[in-house]
Amino acid sequence: MLQATSPFRAPLARSADRSRPRDALVEATGVTVRRGDLVVLDEVDLAVRPGEIVTLIGPNGAGKSTLVRVLLGIATPQAGRVLRRPGLRVGYSPQTLSCDPVLPLTVGRFLALGARAPRPELLAVLDRVGMGDALDRPMTGLSGGELRRVVLARALLRAPELLILDEPMSGVDVAGQMELYELVGRIRDETGAGVLLVSHDLHLVMARTDRVVCLDGHVCCAGRPLEVAGDPVFQRLFGQRLSDVMALYAHRPDPRCEGRHDHHHTALEADDAGLGVEER
Repeated sequence: MLQATSPFRAPLARSADRSRPRDALVEATGVTVRRGDLVVLDEVDLAVRPGEIVTLIGPNGAGKSTLVRVLLGIATPQAGRVLRRPGLRVGYSPQTLSCDPVLPLTVGRFLALGARAPRPELLAVLDRVGMGDALDRPMTGLSGGELRRVVLARALLRAPELLILDEPMSGVDVAGQMELYELVGRIRDETGAGVLLVSHDLHLVMARTDRVVCLDGHVCCAGRPLEVAGDPVFQRLFGQRLSDVMALYAHRPDPRCEGRHDHHHTALEADDAGLGVEER
């Protein structure tokens, strides 16, 4: 059962509404955020449940990171409410991470920031994300994909029930993205954690996503990704392994949203690209 209590600082409204799903780890209802006259989020609803992968997509400036901050409790909405499961453990992977090259920081020291974990535990979590030999390496010497794995490892140290990954594929090549998506899928399967995965890619998402939510200040549309693993053109372009990991998302906007955003919604991108994927 959800209660409006949280280990985070932002105050949350209490609710006795028993018609809402009781099994959500975190649930935002009618969340509105304004900055002066600018409406950043307009009555946004979003929920993540145990064992569920939700991919939040949208163009730059759509309010994705703002919504993440609201869900984490580090930003307070002007309207709406956020309910979290009591005692919820959250692992968070931020969108950006800057490491000062003048102040050398090893992977082990980075993992230990704000956490007291023995060396064997650090080694174990690094091994889990495929970075078992990186404990004493400098953070500044990591590639984009390696850095993302280390940041994910730090999020996993909390044994999270909810994993929030903000743009985890940023700066990672296609091969690295494929490996990271496979890793996220394994973590979900092994732990049963809910996963909120944020991406600016409007059409190519993790194939094992249970639900895609498209945001552009408001929720434009939501649904399941289109499976393209069996499409021979996609396989020829990207290979069998990638086709098993990635999928297309066909936007089906709510007619009530017409004119409220400027990014293009269409279910024809796959066909236009010559993939021949049909809407289902």
